[in-house]
Amino acid sequence: MFDVLIIGGGVSGVSCALVLGSAKSKSFVSNKKIGIITHQKTSSLQEALFNNAYGIPAGTLGSDLLKHSLSQLGTSYPHIIQIPEEKVFKIEGDYPIFKVITNKNTYTTRNLVVGIGSANTFAIEGLMQFVEPHKKALPEKQRIQLRNIDHKVSEGVYVVGTLAGWRSQLAIAAGSGAAVATDILTLWNNGVQTHAHDSIR
Repeated sequence: MFDVLIIGGGVSGVSCALVLGSAKSKSFVSNKKIGIITHQKTSSLQEALFNNAYGIPAGTLGSDLLKHSLSQLGTSYPHIIQIPEEKVFKIEGDYPIFKVITNKNTYTTRNLVVGIGSANTFAIEGLMQFVEPHKKALPEKQRIQLRNIDHKVSEGVYVVGTLAGWRSQLAIAAGSGAAVATDILTLWNNGVQTHAHDSIR
């Protein structure tokens, strides 16, 4: 049983995992089981080139950034369980126990973070009732988002990145994932507002 399972190995999903991973020393996080399904094949970063992203050298390819981000996650926070080469087809159940069914396995989790992009090919059974037209994309692109209030779709279900209705910009997607991570940390901290910073002090 996961305490949180993140679906999507793109910017928003990995950003969420990195912030959760960096909070491992907090007493209310030390016993939490965190996983991420790292499917990246359909990420918009596969064709991206970055010249305008904070902290990233100009000319960086999105495809390289995807690989580096998972390597960074594995090296810095090996307690985060990475699940590669699986695609989610169905979500069953309600908070606090969800069943996540992939093409290879079935997992259970108390909380779910969905960050797999806003393509209109989205087809995860159990979440289709939340699908609506993307409010910040050009209509002709036929993008979709999951209906949410401040990233929360329903109790225990969060959405991040472009699928949350944000524009396709690396910094925005990263911030979206980090924001949800701090919401989950606050939940685990019995509602006391919290976040995680690594520090040289």
